[in-house]
Amino acid sequence: MADHSIRLDDKLDAYVRCVGMRESEPLRKLREHSKKTLVNAQLAIMPEEAGFLDLLVRLCGAKRIVEIGVYAGYSTLALAQALPEDGYLVALERDERFPPVGRPFWEEAGVADKIDLRLCDANEGIEKVLQENGPDSFDFAFIDADKASYMNYYEKSLQLVKPGGVICVDNVLWYGRVVDEKDKTHQTEAIRAINEHIVADDRVDMSMLTLGDGLTVVRKR
Repeated sequence: MADHSIRLDDKLDAYVRCVGMRESEPLRKLREHSKKTLVNAQLAIMPEEAGFLDLLVRLCGAKRIVEIGVYAGYSTLALAQALPEDGYLVALERDERFPPVGRPFWEEAGVADKIDLRLCDANEGIEKVLQENGPDSFDFAFIDADKASYMNYYEKSLQLVKPGGVICVDNVLWYGRVVDEKDKTHQTEAIRAINEHIVADDRVDMSMLTLGDGLTVVRKR
């Protein structure tokens, strides 16, 4: 038995992206467009993570998703493409500059009508979604917004998803900073706190994956 997961070099990483996932043409176009037009294009999830989310949504049979943090909409598109025809995705984003980058590609993929984009503070937005729909009303939640609010996003998402529903929390390895004992910055401490909270949370089943910058998958009991 190996002592640790295999480390991906550039060649292995390229191989995984070639045969380990399926990136739709609109997703590929959006990813390439973001690289050319956005300074922080790396803030979007990686293609292999998008592929995993797509599969997970389909495996769960999810019809209603809440996404906390849209940026340019790459993850939004991946999630929306996995939904059935009658699927619905509430997407919360505070910065109005970025979703317009992704919208043409949502439209190209034919999923724009499934996406309810709300430009708002995500803490206020998730509370409103909960008030509008009530507990246990969604199947899936994806958290990828400001790290300082992860605890609130997680707790609200846990109320919002039904038993058996799934919550995915992104950036849980925080570029390796979670194990840097000298790093006491607020965001790093917030990631450590949510990681420790989830692993001790007996309301859920969970597993942390070393995919992208770390992705924790939670199933509400």
